[in-house]
Parts: sequence; C-alpha cells; structure tokens
Amino acid sequence: MTTTVPKIFAFHEFSDVAEAVADHVVHAQDGALAPKNERKHSVPNISMNALDMTREASCKSTASAAEGKSGSSDSGSGSSKPKKEKRFKIALSGGSLIEVLHEGLLKRDDVRWGDWDIYFADERLVPFSSNESNYGCAKRKILDLIDTAKYGTPKVYHIDESLIDDPQECADNYEKVLIRGFAGRDSVKLPMFDLFLLGCAPDGHIASLFPNFQDNLREKLAWVVPVENAPSGPSTRISLTIPVICHSHRVTFVVEGATKAPIIKTIMERPEKGLPSSIVNEGAAGRVSWFVDDDALTDVLVTKKKYKFHQGLSI
Repeated sequence: MTTTVPKIFAFHEFSDVAEAVADHVVHAQDGALAPKNERKHSVPNISMNALDMTREASCKSTASAAEGKSGSSDSGSGSSKPKKEKRFKIALSGGSLIEVLHEGLLKRDDVRWGDWDIYFADERLVPFSSNESNYGCAKRKILDLIDTAKYGTPKVYHIDESLIDDPQECADNYEKVLIRGFAGRDSVKLPMFDLFLLGCAPDGHIASLFPNFQDNLREKLAWVVPVENAPSGPSTRISLTIPVICHSHRVTFVVEGATKAPIIKTIMERPEKGLPSSIVNEGAAGRVSWFVDDDALTDVLVTKKKYKFHQGLSI
C-alpha cells in the first residue's frame, strides 16, 4: 500500500470540531443540490458526466410512510413512485459522530433537511430502543429534534428491526434498500453517496469493518455484509463495504479524544498495516478528510490544515 496523505483538519475543542463538521456537511449538501452549472467541485478519477448520470439515477429513491418527527423511513418493505428531484444522499455511522452532528447541525438554519436521504454506514443488531442502535441514537439525538415545519422532513433508511436475529438476512435486506435508493444494480455498479461520515474506534474499526475480519475487508461485490462475533460492543452487526465507502463523492472521518491517538498514529504513519481507514485513505484518495481534535493527534506526525469555513459553492 502506498502512502496517501488525506486532508487533516485539527481543532482545540470538541465544539470547534462540531462547528467545522457541520459546515462541511452543509457545504456538501449545497453542492449536491445545486444546479449543474453552479457546481464547482470535482471528483478525482470520476468524470462529471459519470457523476451526474449516477446522481440522476440515484435520485430515483423510494421511502415508506413518515415515521413521526424522525422522518420518512424505509426498512426494506413497500415501494413508492420514483422521484426525480435532487436529493442529498448521506451515510452516517454511530458513536461519538452522532454527538458531533447534534452539537453542530441542529443550531444551523441552512440545513435543508427535507432534501436529505439518510442511510447508515452500519448498524448494531439490537432493538432501536437500545443506546447501542445507530439509528435509534440518531433518531433521539438528531431526527426527533428537527423543526420539520420549518426545515422539512428527511427520508431515513434504516434496517428492518424484525431481522436483527439474522445478520445475513438483515444485510441482504438493507442491500435491497440501497439498490432501490440508487436505481438498482442494473444501472449503478456501486451507490454514490454525496457524503460518507465515519468515526474510527480505538481498535481501528470503521463502520462495523474490523481490522482482523479480512473477508469483509476484501469484499468486492456486496454492498452490505453481515458481521458476527464482533470483538467489541454488540457482537452481531451489518456494515456497508469498503468499495461503497470509497465510491462516495466525499469521505469524512470525525475523531476525538486521546484514546484514539495510538490508532491514528498507526493509520497515518504506518498505512502498510492495512487498517480499514488506511484502505479508505488509499481507495478514495483525494476525497478523504479527517476532522480531529488535538488530543487525538497526540504524538502523531502529520501536516495539519486550517479549516476554512465556506460561503457559497466554491472550494
């Protein structure tokens, strides 16, 4: 593996990380929803024609009926008439990332929630009422708190809770949700998210892709894989795969805390170790950003960049 250095934005405080990540998310939102002639960003190794074709196809998403204030929801059952309007397609992981988004996004008045399609990078196979559920935490800490009368209601695509006892069936079902949302495998080889947001655990796993689970890390065809016997947290999970992550328009890691410093040091200084995030740094080279606090960069030798807040669409 060659050494690929992503953009690394460092901040003193958690609140600074949250503010910058929120700005980054809104900037990605504005780029995805802008008319074609206003887009000024590009994707390395992907032509704008291919991007536009993929995004146009991706807009043919479906969702089930609204689920309270948490937004429309699709767990794999039912379908609706395809829509052609522009949508901001975002994938979220769980953990501290949800707290960052809670802190940064809910205070902003330029989040076009009604134009969002929210998917999950992974899910722990527990009831949604559990604090371990990524969707459950996102619902309680973000989705239920949106002023939908003012900002609109996002469409939210989560796993089928009735399938949490069968990881393979749950993964297959969620892949079908993605296939419907991104126009199907016949026209799109891989889904293209406008923004893929990830954390990174102290053991190096991202989403629910663990360092020593080589079959999942090497998966090339499936969009979603089951995870069993996870070494930390709930043992059964599902996760989107490395090719799906790397095909995103932007991939962003959000990491805080001194407990993450040792693994960040390995990721940045020893990419040949092949940790999941190192694979993403390489596979999505030029489209990866890291938002980290100073504690997470303790004794890590990297070039830090100052984050510039955006106005309009220019980068």
